[in-house]
Parts: sequence; C-alpha cells; structure tokens
Amino acid sequence: MPSKCLLIILDGLGDRQHPELDRQTPLQAAHTPNLDRLAAHGGNGLYHAGRLGEPLPSESAHFALFGYPEDRFPGRGPVEALGAGMQVQEGEVAVLAHFVSASNRDGALFVEQDSPAPAALSETEDLFQAVGRFEQDGVTIELQQTKGLFGVLVLRGEVSPWFTDSNPMRDGAFATDVAPTAEAASDPHAQLSAQALRSYLAWAFHRLDGSAVNTSRRDHGLPPINGLVTQRAGYVAAVEPFTERTGLVGASVASGALYQGLARLLGLEVADVPEQSDAGADFSNRLQRSQELLRRLDFVHLHTKMPDVAAHSKDCRAKREAISALDQALQPYMPLLAEDPDVLTVVTSDHSTPSAGPMIHSGEPVPVLMRGTTIRRDRVEAFDEIQAAHGALGPVRGAELMGLVLNGLDRAKLAGIREVSHQRLYWPGPAPRLRLD
Repeated sequence: MPSKCLLIILDGLGDRQHPELDRQTPLQAAHTPNLDRLAAHGGNGLYHAGRLGEPLPSESAHFALFGYPEDRFPGRGPVEALGAGMQVQEGEVAVLAHFVSASNRDGALFVEQDSPAPAALSETEDLFQAVGRFEQDGVTIELQQTKGLFGVLVLRGEVSPWFTDSNPMRDGAFATDVAPTAEAASDPHAQLSAQALRSYLAWAFHRLDGSAVNTSRRDHGLPPINGLVTQRAGYVAAVEPFTERTGLVGASVASGALYQGLARLLGLEVADVPEQSDAGADFSNRLQRSQELLRRLDFVHLHTKMPDVAAHSKDCRAKREAISALDQALQPYMPLLAEDPDVLTVVTSDHSTPSAGPMIHSGEPVPVLMRGTTIRRDRVEAFDEIQAAHGALGPVRGAELMGLVLNGLDRAKLAGIREVSHQRLYWPGPAPRLRLD
C-alpha cells in the first residue's frame, strides 16, 4: 500500500489540436514513452481545477489541486508577496504590478507595450526607487520588486482588495480604470483603496515619463518604461495549513515567487532548486530533489513551468519538443514512479495553455494519471488529452484530486465522522482523549 505521494504538475500541458501537428495536440504529437508507460500502469481521467470552459490562472488551479475551496484563496498578490519574502501583515492588501511602456492619449494611460525591452539593472533599480512609496488620504502604497520589471504593491491603512485591475494584458490598449467591484460599490474602504491606487498610477506615470532613465532610453532609440499596471489584488489572510487539512507532511519543488509563496502560505517546505533554461536538465534536477524528499516526507509537489512557457511563445512545435524533453528526463526515475509500491504517482497539469490564438489560458480539461497499488488499472495506454477520456478515473474536478490522493493512500475520511470539532479531509488523525476523571 502506498504511504507517500509524488504529485507532478506539468504546467500548461493541455492544448488544442493544430494543423501543423497533423491535427494533434502537442502532447499527442510528442514522444512520451515514459508518460505512456505510467498511463498504462495506472488509472486515467480528465481534470479541471474549476469549471469546464473556465480558463484558470496557475495560482487558483494550484489552490484547488492542494485540496482547498475557491473561496478561501487570498489572491495572487499576497501569495506572490510571500514568495518574494516580503513582510506583509494580515489585513494589508497586496496587488501585482509591473512596468510598461505607455503614453498619454487624451488624458488617459495608453499601454503601448505590455512587455517593453528589458532594462539594465541600474535602470530597474532607479525605476523602482522613483515610485517606491506614495501616500494619500491615510492609505500608504509601497512598491517592492519580485523579479525584473515585476513587483507587488502593498496597500496599508483602511484598505480593501475589492477593486478592479488596471492591466489590459495586451499591447495597444488603454489601461482600465481602478474602481470598486460591484459587490463592494458602497464599501468606503474599497472606494478609498481604488481612489488611492488610481492616483498612485497617474502620479507614477508623470514621475517616470520625465525621469533621467527614460530620457536616456529615448536618446538611445528605446521605448520608455514609464507606466505601471496592476492586477489580482487580495488580502493577506491565514489559511489552514496543508498538514492539518490533509494529514500529510509535504514539500514543494517549484520555481518562482508564486509557487514558493503558495507553499509558504500552506506550510509546505520550500525546496529551492536553481532554474535551468534546458527543460530536460531542469526537470531532472527537480526529480532528483523530489526523490530525496520522499525519503522523509509524505507528499511532494513537483512543478515545471516548461510546457506553459513554450505554449506562451505560440509555437506548438516548441511545446511538443519541451514535452518530449520532460518525458526523457523521467527515464532514470521510472523504478520510483512506475514500480515502487510505497509511492503513489500522480501526473497532471494545472490548466490548458493554447499554443495558438489570442487566449492566455483556455478552459479545456487536462489529462491526469494515478499509479499505485490501490489505483484501478484501466485500458488506457497513452497519456494525452484524448486517450485520458477513456480512463477509469473519469472526470475529476477541483479539490476532488486531493480526495483521490488521500483515497489512494488509504487515508480518506468516511463522510459523517466527527472526531474533532473542525472538518478535515483525512482519517485517522490526532483527537482529544475522553477522560475518565
């Protein structure tokens, strides 16, 4: 019976069928003998972390993958702040921000380039310093860098996260106004937060547009980096630790502030593995670290961003090759993944990322496989979006995946049992003793 779980997330793995690949998805077209072997040794199905047709961002999808309901998610801003090591307190608001190349069109902020040419290190430092702090009507706004031209804004005071994004998420579009969301339209804290952020973004543009950095960039024929856009605000709030919720002591082997922040939020150990540009080598290092961690932990989350990165280049052939490289890296670890009776192997993705067309992510389900001695073995022999639909796992949604993990570990709780005052997903677990005195 397996007592440990290795959850492998191939970010953005799902896709659509492309004429360049003979009407196949990149996963169908890739050379994946090891993933196919795992599929043939286990149970298969289709997974969606939310609702069918709903494109999800990675943070929301991962929150569901770990077994948490959507309404408990604090927002990407706070999660990324945690991942970057920022000191953000409960009740404060964090929102993602990044620099853009912008212009003033009829008194409105127009985003010329959402991703301007990279700035030199000294330029980046000057940009962050120039607009690092702002205060209005008792609301303090501080900008802290996470990576490159990306950062997090922290709002302090009588603030609320219920306001809209300003980021249009494309080139050649007006930044959208910051306003309270419909459900918070009469909330004075939301109104105050939206007004303060709106004023900050306008102030930042005027301050940056005439800065020495941008004067120099224009002189050298480079587009200015003179605006900020924001998205995905959230409150910093406590979340039930993963171990208390599932009974599993775990770690996350992932890269980037988002995934490290999510691990810290849930109380998972963060295993820092340096990133490599080569997909196969990077994945191999993460597999090795995961194997080491499984010797002392119950659960390891292994994440690679490579399929998603390739898909965002809108090159289906590049995505196919990235997937093939990841599969090749699995080969030395197949005794662990396909044969170890103590390990429950789960392979899936957080969402689909189409490698053609205008969508960032798309709403199709992704394949999921589970291999372990407690898992029903079906007749599926290939790991892809089409074959998985014939598998014994069937359709899996949201937090159900973690339920299947606990079930595969023989730790799922029988519905209706109330051995403690708060609800948890696993059994048996620690509970107060009935005293005789």
